[in-house]
Amino acid sequence: MAGDTRTRMIEAAVTALQRHGVAGMSFTEVLRDSGAARGAIYHHFPGGKAQIVAEAAARNGHDVQAHLARLPVDDPMMVVDSFLSAIRPVVRASTEGGGCAVAAVTVEDSGELRQVAATAFTSWVDQLAERLVTAGLPARDAADLATTLITLLEGAHVLCRAAGSLDPFEKTARAARALVRSRYS
Repeated sequence: MAGDTRTRMIEAAVTALQRHGVAGMSFTEVLRDSGAARGAIYHHFPGGKAQIVAEAAARNGHDVQAHLARLPVDDPMMVVDSFLSAIRPVVRASTEGGGCAVAAVTVEDSGELRQVAATAFTSWVDQLAERLVTAGLPARDAADLATTLITLLEGAHVLCRAAGSLDPFEKTARAARALVRSRYS
């Protein structure tokens, strides 16, 4: 992991959230994976675990949004295919116990963390909808399809993790492609 100590700690926290969720994330793991000294915790994150969790989820949300901003926009089908290709490895990690760092904070009894997640999910939908509008869809259709695709991603994390298989994602991806072909081609 490159970067300053604080950045490395946030990156390690993202990975820990993806692996274990908020309850299972430990400072020991974050320190080990970031190479930071024990004293770095409260120096960089005086708000403790709640602060690093919120910052890690927000960082992950921003990183995903930036990735979505780079999807090609030749036509709606290309946006959908590119999205599905981009998320396949992420969902594959779910079959081995991985997950979404942003989704991990939604189950916490914290309005602040749920707001971090809501902001991230909204930014993903908005970014994906923008790509779909650029590809030629009307704004309302683009927003509906973008919401469907983000719901597909988050649902696939859960179903694939439970099944230990990518099969639920593959079935849903086929259905999403068929929907787009039938409606927008």
